[in-house]
Amino acid sequence: MDYDLNLVEALDALLTESSVTKAAARLHTSAPAMSRALARLRRAFDDPLLVRAGRDLVPTPRALELRGEVHAVATRARALFAPSDAADPRTVVRTFDLQVTDMLSTTFIPSLVDDLRGRAPGISLRLRPENLEDTPALREGLVDLEIGIIRAGDPEIHSETLVTETLVGAVRPDHPLAKAKTVTARRFAAADHIVVSRRGRAHGPIDERLAELGLSRRVIAVLPSFAGALYLARGTDVVCVAPAGLGRSMLDTLGLRTFPIPVALPDIALGMAWHPRNQHDRTHQLLRERVRHIMASTSAVAS
Repeated sequence: MDYDLNLVEALDALLTESSVTKAAARLHTSAPAMSRALARLRRAFDDPLLVRAGRDLVPTPRALELRGEVHAVATRARALFAPSDAADPRTVVRTFDLQVTDMLSTTFIPSLVDDLRGRAPGISLRLRPENLEDTPALREGLVDLEIGIIRAGDPEIHSETLVTETLVGAVRPDHPLAKAKTVTARRFAAADHIVVSRRGRAHGPIDERLAELGLSRRVIAVLPSFAGALYLARGTDVVCVAPAGLGRSMLDTLGLRTFPIPVALPDIALGMAWHPRNQHDRTHQLLRERVRHIMASTSAVAS
């Protein structure tokens, strides 16, 4: 028995047109090729299917029995290869699991949520805990998109740098450093500091740069949350570090003052990463496009 599914399309054309020549034109093939397909169909069904009646071909009773079902199967098969409308932002309904750096949860995600509410109201975002960064979450499908400081991971993972950020010091308006014309490294080190670290680390690149100048700072608190650190900086005389661009909206909302950090620090590259399974998914492409656009526009407006 010949089960070549390409023959379904040929049989649908033959039964619709009752002509080898017209069926060939319909499928953009040659008449000899369609004649060979008809011969294979006759063997498969053990029936002539189309027989000569003068200059025309007419269907056999078996062909008439098959006509409706064959047309339905061919139509469904063509629909499988038709462009999907699943990425229509007006109608798509989808939930995406995101792993987002804590800093971006409060500075970037609100803008993304507002954008999606207007453009694609059926898309929902579910932020997953950052401890998933220690697992192959993208590979295992636990996370659809990672946004933040992208570290090297599984070799097949796709990644893209979105923006680079400069860090600044942030203090409340009546902090002594807020009133200084210039914040020197010595004055910066002499202030009390708070540090954001999910792992509870009190020291980092800033301390290394200060040590090169023979200075050290006093860290009075380590917080796991960027938002918590900024609220603490609003309530007491401590220095917090924040991104100059993406953090601007929240810094302004809390009324914090900023100043350049007086030691040389590298810019922070922020990007997104996703698994190849989602590379060509149209709804995922839509999400990535909106992340790309919002990240760029938020950073540009803030700077």
